[in-house]
Amino acid sequence: MATPKRKHSTIERELARALTTACEAAKSEMVGFEWLTHRVDYARFPESLIVTWVFDRDSHLDQAVAGQAKAHMHALTLAAFDEIGISVKDIARHVEVDSQQRCDTQHGGDWAARIDSRLRKEGRRGQGH
Repeated sequence: MATPKRKHSTIERELARALTTACEAAKSEMVGFEWLTHRVDYARFPESLIVTWVFDRDSHLDQAVAGQAKAHMHALTLAAFDEIGISVKDIARHVEVDSQQRCDTQHGGDWAARIDSRLRKEGRRGQGH
């Protein structure tokens, strides 16, 4: 039987692969979309799993959220989860959006600090990836 650490490593590899596929698809479909990342606290998996979709500028982020891109981000995230057998009740609770512009302004471009501050603010813990 696999140890929890080994099981988590396997999930991480599979999740990274599935989300990379979603990311590459989105780059050609959503104006201003640049990359995505995820974070998770395996003590509360899969409830704690959050995927952050990052756009270059606030204007592109706002445009995506107001239009069909938000539903598309949810669908791509859900497809990635489904591909590796992660089941969640409400995909919207597992997707957030952000922009490089906001990170630059609020955290000097330091994504690790930005994600860490979000986790503290929300009272959540988890690994950023």
